[in-house]
Amino acid sequence: MTQYVPLAAVPSQVCTVTLGGQRCIIEVDQKDVGGVYLSLTVNGISIVNFRLCRDRVSLVRSGYLPFSGTLSFVDTQGTSDPDYSGFGLRYRLVYLP
Repeated sequence: MTQYVPLAAVPSQVCTVTLGGQRCIIEVDQKDVGGVYLSLTVNGISIVNFRLCRDRVSLVRSGYLPFSGTLSFVDTQGTSDPDYSGFGLRYRLVYLP
């Protein structure tokens, strides 16, 4: 079942959400140059730090990390990389188990 992570249209935010039974802390930051970056902590373990976000590219790419499922941004109107101004509308953070 697809799950959407609720993000506000602000350049820097932290949210806590349960994804596939995993307690996740997600930090999202848009930098002036370089795009949107995401950090993910799962059950108290840092999984990724300041990973550059691209359209439809998995943010957790190593199978050995203690995270189950796929987490990625999706552009609902094309294939652009995410920008904070479209969070929640055009750019959705999607979890697939």
